[in-house]
Amino acid sequence: MKKIKFFMFDSCPYCQLALGYLKELQSEDKYKNIEIEMINERKQPEVAEQYDYYYVPTFYVDEEKIHEGSAKKKDVQRVLDLALG
Repeated sequence: MKKIKFFMFDSCPYCQLALGYLKELQSEDKYKNIEIEMINERKQPEVAEQYDYYYVPTFYVDEEKIHEGSAKKKDVQRVLDLALG
């Protein structure tokens, strides 16, 4: 299984939507064992500065940027599917 990094910050409404989609999707058996490293760019700026993105939420799968900016449920599902391989 590939690793997911999720860049976000607490006051971002788009990040909160993406978190909701993650929670909903990870309640399904198919996705429940996927580990996601959540990086709050305001609390972990030293980590966030190492990656090339501008908007949050941003998802990386095995160090490849997969999605940046406002995400719909299908976008989050695509990230999870890519992590499954």
